[in-house]
Amino acid sequence: MRSHLFIICMILLSAAPLNVWAAEDVYQSPSEFISQSYDGVTPTSQTLQVTTELQTKIAKIMGSKYKLTNVEYWPLNGKTLWILEAIGKYEPITAGFLVGKDATLERVKVLIYRESHGWEVKRKFFTRQFKGAGLKKEKKLDKTINGISGATLSVNALKEMSALALLLHKEVRSAP
Repeated sequence: MRSHLFIICMILLSAAPLNVWAAEDVYQSPSEFISQSYDGVTPTSQTLQVTTELQTKIAKIMGSKYKLTNVEYWPLNGKTLWILEAIGKYEPITAGFLVGKDATLERVKVLIYRESHGWEVKRKFFTRQFKGAGLKKEKKLDKTINGISGATLSVNALKEMSALALLLHKEVRSAP
């Protein structure tokens, strides 16, 4: 009887989708990322209202289903900091992006990871590749980012969010 129960449990567990096993791993809170990125200073946040024209540009980077109406950011001394989310395979990935005065990425960090696979994107060996990347043609990074086997969708999400942070930085820096 016990062996039958064990077999039934194994069948039921194997039929569960992979995202059931995903847990929310918080590596750093957004507020800690902001403070650390600005050497202990937390600037007042501002809000960028997303126009129809800007939404069209965002859709070229993130896809047409990524809809934003307002985006909060933290500017200080010509730099901007963005906390963004994108879906990896099933769940959102929350990451922080510090864009420098020269419109290149200074810092990228995965803050909250919710997928069951691909967590390697949080590692410094991966995120430090983004340092110095800029935006070309308002769509792609101007720097090659090496992928991670088994984490393709998470890698793509971080590349897209990086390009989005650069686009949004450009948008607020060019505003009158």
